[in-house]
Amino acid sequence: MELNDMLAPPPVQLPTDPATGLDLSSPATALAHPESPLVWAAKAEQALEDAVSAEQQLIAYAFARTGYHRSLDRLRANKWKGWGPVPWSHEANQPVLRAIAALARAAALIGEQPEYDRCRQMLSDADPESVDLLIPS
Repeated sequence: MELNDMLAPPPVQLPTDPATGLDLSSPATALAHPESPLVWAAKAEQALEDAVSAEQQLIAYAFARTGYHRSLDRLRANKWKGWGPVPWSHEANQPVLRAIAALARAAALIGEQPEYDRCRQMLSDADPESVDLLIPS
């Protein structure tokens, strides 16, 4: 039986990310929409895939860190108070969850275990089912 926390805020349902439908690999998209978690999540995910050298790992971490902060900005601008559900099932929430997961993965890559744990917990608190989707075991 699932308990309903009557004190919990309602699930966040973000508006569509401004970079949705644009070429996320293009630097022009990032320059036109630096506020977009989607842009930074996509850049971080690609950088994580390509990260072989220490320099590339740091670049992936920087993209992920930027996406994480842009995600917090977007969440707060839409009445998120630092906790509560951010369901993956609402498509416009997915860039934010991807950015949080990218920071967790990048933190793990550079050996920053406390940051990995914190981001993984944040993702789990937002939507427990998204953890398995976004952070490979």
